Amino acid sequence: MSIYEYRPVLIYCIVVAAALGAVAGSFLNCAAWRIVRGESFIRGRSRCPACGHTLGASELIPIVSWVVQRGRCKACGAKVSARYPLTELCFAALTVMCLLRFGLTPLCLRNFLFLCCLFLLTLTDLEDMTIPDGCHIAAIAIWVIFLPFTFKGWRDVLMSVLAAFIYGGGLLLVSLIMDKVLGRDSLGGGDIKLFFVIGLYLGIVGTLFALVLACVLGLAFNAILNRKDGGRAFPFGPSIAAAAALMLLYGEPLIKWYMGLLG
Repeated sequence: MSIYEYRPVLIYCIVVAAALGAVAGSFLNCAAWRIVRGESFIRGRSRCPACGHTLGASELIPIVSWVVQRGRCKACGAKVSARYPLTELCFAALTVMCLLRFGLTPLCLRNFLFLCCLFLLTLTDLEDMTIPDGCHIAAIAIWVIFLPFTFKGWRDVLMSVLAAFIYGGGLLLVSLIMDKVLGRDSLGGGDIKLFFVIGLYLGIVGTLFALVLACVLGLAFNAILNRKDGGRAFPFGPSIAAAAALMLLYGEPLIKWYMGLLG
C-alpha cells in the first residue's frame, strides 16, 4: 500500500519520520562532537560540555528540551548552542523528504542510512576539517548489505562500481597533478573517498551532476567564509554531501529537467 493512498496514513508516517529524524539528528550531532574530540560515541551517557552534568531523559527530547530550557543547561545554566535544535530540525526534514520520495521501501531505509553518513561527516568536517573513514566504510557496507533488496540487474551494479572507480580514481589523479602544480594539497583524501562512495549510490550520470553541483556550492560556501574569516581554508565535504543528498532525493527529475532543456 502506498502511503499516499490515505491521508491519515500519510500524516502518521510523516509525523513518525520527523520524530525518527529528530532523534537520529540528535544522535549524529552527539557522535560528531565526540568523534572530533577522540571520544567513543557508542559508550557513555550524554552530558553537558560545560559542567559534565549527565543529562536526564527530560533533557534529551530533541528540539523540545532546548526550547523548554531556553537554550541553557539545567544544572549549571551554561548556554547550549543552537546547533543542537538546528541539526535535529534539519535531519527531521531530510528524513521526511526521504520518506516522501521513496515510500515505505528498502530503498528508503538504505538511503536514510546513507543520509546519516553524509550528515555525520558534514558535522565533523565543519568543525574539524576531517571526514572520518568510518563514514565511508559504513556507507559502502550499507550499499552492499542492501544490494539484495535494491537489485535491478548486474549491469546496474557494475555501472555503480564503475562510477565509483571513475570518480574516485579520476579525482585522485587530478588531485595529485594539482598538488604538484600548486605545491600544496588541493583536495583532501576524505573528499576523494567520498566521491568513490557517491558513485556507488548515484551512478555515472548522477555523480557527474553531484560533482558539478558540489563545485557550485563549494564556491558559494568559500565566498561566504572568505568574507567572514579572511580567506582561511574551508571544508569541501559539506558541499559534496549536500550535492549528493540533493541528487539522491531528486536526481532523476533534475536530470530529466536538464536534459529537456537540451532538447
